[in-house]
Amino acid sequence: MLYEKLLKEAAHLSIDVSEQNLLPTTHGLYADNTIWINKSLSTHIEKRCILAEELGHYHTSSGDITDQSDVRNRKQELLARQWAHHKLIPLERIVDAHKARAKGRYEIAEFLGVTEAFLQAAIDRYLEKYGLYVVLNEQYAIKLDPLGVVEIFQP
Repeated sequence: MLYEKLLKEAAHLSIDVSEQNLLPTTHGLYADNTIWINKSLSTHIEKRCILAEELGHYHTSSGDITDQSDVRNRKQELLARQWAHHKLIPLERIVDAHKARAKGRYEIAEFLGVTEAFLQAAIDRYLEKYGLYVVLNEQYAIKLDPLGVVEIFQP
């Protein structure tokens, strides 16, 4: 269901999405309003994470960035990945997982509809951006290492 929602978003942006046999090390590619997802990815959750990152390239990248030895291309890759993290795991969704009593990374990732690796990458990015914790809407403190949520009570 969640993968299909991203497919609809891509279609709304006039982006064609095609599942193709790609090199085993290539999970997805974006060029000229077309996204290719590696057909060999085993779950819709994996495909959703890759599709989100490729949509991130649509929103944040320009030109051919396949040469990752160029620092400018690596920066664009990072921007696309960050876009995907914010798209699939905004801080509010971490609070939602807490409210749903999801415990541990596996349950949280399952609740959010992402892989554990994608969840960890998003947490790592939030750690770089905010430090060990971030306060959300003056109601929740999200501790990023280890991951946890604390409700803030106002007197």
